[in-house]
Amino acid sequence: MHTHAMINSIDAMMFWHIVVMNAVAPAIAYVLRARLPATLERTVFGAAALQIILLWGWHSPAALETAMHNPAAGMAMHLTLFLSALWFWSAVVTTSERGIWRALVALLVTGKLFCLLGALFAFSRTALYPGHAPLASLETAIADQQLAGLLMLAVCPLTYVGAALFLSIRWIRGFSSGQERLV
Repeated sequence: MHTHAMINSIDAMMFWHIVVMNAVAPAIAYVLRARLPATLERTVFGAAALQIILLWGWHSPAALETAMHNPAAGMAMHLTLFLSALWFWSAVVTTSERGIWRALVALLVTGKLFCLLGALFAFSRTALYPGHAPLASLETAIADQQLAGLLMLAVCPLTYVGAALFLSIRWIRGFSSGQERLV
């Protein structure tokens, strides 16, 4: 039986991705910011690329279907997305202390590609995951997919754009006080 309590629905899976990638990982990175190695600064673009690759890769039809029907694959998906998000946010926190523009670029590019995936889910009139349809009616599968996309469109920009806005304000204040440089 298909229920939203199980992680057999795309919207439930997306909810957990959002919690882990956009709340837990940034919170851990922020709390640990004083202990993070300065070398993370050099990895911000690599961390962003890996996070984007994993997010889009795990949401390909074959990978998502596998993750939804195979508990080990589902755990691997959640774990790799969490670890990539933790690396990304740790690199952003470290970079924002030394070269804000790099953190801004990483945040805005990553946020834009998250939004693009969310828009694909939300505005598609067809099931992107046809293998998901046998769990429910085709209309329910499409509604589930669209809700997942709306969750992404509502929360991910707040996280990425919000962090970029915060850093931009800090950067501008640094320029006005003479404490900040461009690079």
